[in-house]
Amino acid sequence: MRQGTKGFAGAGGTGTGRDGTDAGGGARTGTDTDGGRGPARSGVRSGGADAAPGRDDAVRGEHTRGEPPAVLPRPRTPLQRSSVRGQVLAALRTALVTGDLRPGAVYSAPVLAERFGVSATPVREAMQQLTLEGAVEVVPNRGFRVVERGDRELAELAEVRALIEVPVMLRLAATVPAERWAGLRPLAEATVRAASSGCRATYAESDRAFHRAVLALAGNEQLVRIAEDLHRRAQWPLAGSAPGVRGRAELIADAHEHTALLDALTVGDLDVVRSLVGEHFNGAG
Repeated sequence: MRQGTKGFAGAGGTGTGRDGTDAGGGARTGTDTDGGRGPARSGVRSGGADAAPGRDDAVRGEHTRGEPPAVLPRPRTPLQRSSVRGQVLAALRTALVTGDLRPGAVYSAPVLAERFGVSATPVREAMQQLTLEGAVEVVPNRGFRVVERGDRELAELAEVRALIEVPVMLRLAATVPAERWAGLRPLAEATVRAASSGCRATYAESDRAFHRAVLALAGNEQLVRIAEDLHRRAQWPLAGSAPGVRGRAELIADAHEHTALLDALTVGDLDVVRSLVGEHFNGAG
């Protein structure tokens, strides 16, 4: 399903004006509904296809000149109009984990929208959310650059995660009854199955689900939200790494740490919990 894709250039284009502007000609007057999702805007804009993009265009990620080809896999199922933004955001997050969105590369909303078969608006909104999360940054007149991370940032994320989560898990190990931990066993086993598939994105999702369920036992929604944000950032590949660089064997080893951690939490072995969590975070799990 395509949703209002008219009004922006594809890969290799010379750029566009606002959504609804005629990219090939002169002035155009009309009301812009931005794919039916945004408030109506009226106005006149003049200039041909070579006109320099405006300041607002730069922020909105409209320019496509010099952009690497979009190599993202097409969605497996048609995107639904009722939740396009959320589905695009999820797809972009997956592409970050798999490395299909390459660290250091610049992508524009129109080119990504062409790939997804939607208007530029939900893609732009999703990219702006990723900007807030620190995954991408705005490049004026070009689009959005995927942030390049190094070993130091990964180590810092591991340290912060440990400072937040280790005390909570130690408290939970001493207070949560064994039967509550038994309820998390299917999630731990699901991470092993996901790791066995060799799909980094599938494993990343099941990994977060297990950690989220453990921390949810503390009853602190803000803690869960902050910890998940840090966890998601720790799953992005490092600069210079190839897509899918984390191999199946490494994923399986990481997943088995979940079952070992759950065993230690169940019996209240605080020393093992402390050791396992520290090692797990250093492995970006």
